Amino acid sequence: MAGLMALGLFLGIGLALMAGYPVAFTLAGVALLFAGAGVLSGTFDPVFLEAFPNRIYGIMTNETLIAVPVFVFMGVMLERSKLADQLLSSLAQMMRGMPGGLGIAVVVVGAMMAASTGIVGATVVTMGLISLPTMLDKGYSPAVSAGTICAAGTLGQIIPPSIVLVMLADVLSNAYQQAQLRMGNFSPETVSVGELFAGALVPGLILVGIYLLYIIILARARPHLMPPDTADNEERVSIGRLVLLAAGPLLLIVAVLGSILGGIATPTEAAAVGAVGSMLLALASGHLSVQTLKDVVYRTTRITAMVFMILIGASLFSLVFRGFGGDDMIADFLTALPGGVVTATILVMLVMFLLGFVLDFIEITFVVVPIIGPVLMAMGLDPIWLGVMIALNLQTSFLTPPFGFSLFYLRGVCPDEMPTSAIYRGVIPFIGIQILVLGLLALWPQLVTWLPDVVYSG
Repeated sequence: MAGLMALGLFLGIGLALMAGYPVAFTLAGVALLFAGAGVLSGTFDPVFLEAFPNRIYGIMTNETLIAVPVFVFMGVMLERSKLADQLLSSLAQMMRGMPGGLGIAVVVVGAMMAASTGIVGATVVTMGLISLPTMLDKGYSPAVSAGTICAAGTLGQIIPPSIVLVMLADVLSNAYQQAQLRMGNFSPETVSVGELFAGALVPGLILVGIYLLYIIILARARPHLMPPDTADNEERVSIGRLVLLAAGPLLLIVAVLGSILGGIATPTEAAAVGAVGSMLLALASGHLSVQTLKDVVYRTTRITAMVFMILIGASLFSLVFRGFGGDDMIADFLTALPGGVVTATILVMLVMFLLGFVLDFIEITFVVVPIIGPVLMAMGLDPIWLGVMIALNLQTSFLTPPFGFSLFYLRGVCPDEMPTSAIYRGVIPFIGIQILVLGLLALWPQLVTWLPDVVYSG
C-alpha cells in the first residue's frame, strides 16, 4: 500500500505540474495531501514531517546556496551591460567575409555569455534578439540560424561558472554522503562546487569545439546556407577593439572560475567578485544607473525566491516520498535491473531526459537527483561524472523537439513568418552533437574526472 502511495505521489505531482500549477506550491501541497491520506490510512508515519523545520534551517544556513543569488545578480547585470551586443557585432564584422563567420561568432559569444549568466532562458532570448535578425538579413538559413542560437544559449548548463552546477553540486554532495552511509562509510566525503566546475570544464570546451567544427564544415559544404557577407559599407572593426570588448567578460570568468579552482576563494566569495566585476563592466559600457541597479536587484530577487521556494517544496516532497518508502522502492528496482549499473544509468538518464521536456533544471535538480543520486553512487558511479552527465543530458532535452524549453524561448522572439518547423530542423544536428559528447564521456569518464583529480588531488 505504501509503495502505491509513493507512486501516486509522483504521478499526482506530475499531473498538477502539467495542469500549470506553480512548481514550488505543487510539490509542497500535493506532498501534504498524500501525507494526510497516508496518516489516515496508516501507511505514513507523521514523525517524518518533524524533520521539515530542520530541512528549512539547513537551507537557510547552507553556505554553498548563498552563491546562487550572487551568481544570478552577476548574470543579470552582464545581460543589462549590453556587452553581448557589442561583442557579437564586432566579432561578426571581423569574420564577415568567411562562410559561416556569423554562426561562429554566435557560438563563441553564446559560450561566453552562457558561462557568465548561467540562465538558459535569458541567454537564448538575449542571443535571439541580438543575432537572429542579423543572421536572417545576411541570408542565413532560418533553420541554421535558429539551431545555432538555441545550441549556443543552452551552453550555460555545462560551462562553468554556472548556477546550474552550483545547485547540482550541493544536491550531489548530500546524495553522495547518503550513498556512502549506505555502504557503511560513516566518515563520508563531500562533493564541492569547485570539483564539479573542474569536471564540467573540459566537456564544455569539447562541446563548443565540436559545435564550431560542425558550423565550419557545413559552411564549406553548403555555403548557400551560411553565406559570407560581401557588403563593404560597414565600418571595419580593429582587433584591438575586439580584444578590448572580450577582455572584460573573459577576465571576469577567469577571475571567478580561477579563484574557485585555485582554492583562493569559496564559490560564494568568487560569486561576489563576479557580481562586483559585472557592475564595473556595466559602468565601463555606460549602462550602469540607479534604475538599472534597481531592475537587476528586482529580477535577482524574483529568480532567487523562485529557486528557494522550489527547494523548500522539494524538501517536503522528499520527506513524504521517503516516508512512504519510495526511495527504498527505487533503490530495489534499479539494483535489480539486468546489466547492473550500466542499465540503471541508461534508464535514469532516459527518464531525466524525458522529464526535461516538462520540468526545468531547477525542479529536476531538487526533486529527482536526491532520489536517484544515492542509489547510482552506491552502485559505484563517480559523483562528479554523474553530475556532468546529468547537466549535459538536461541540456540535450532542452534542445529536443517538440517540448524543449530552449525552442519555446526562441519561438517567443522569432519573427511571425519564421515557421516553428525551421527551429526544429535547425537543432537536430546539435542534438546529435550533444549525444555524441554524452557517448564520449560514457566511454572515457577521464574526460570529466581528470581535471578534478589534478586540481584537488592534494
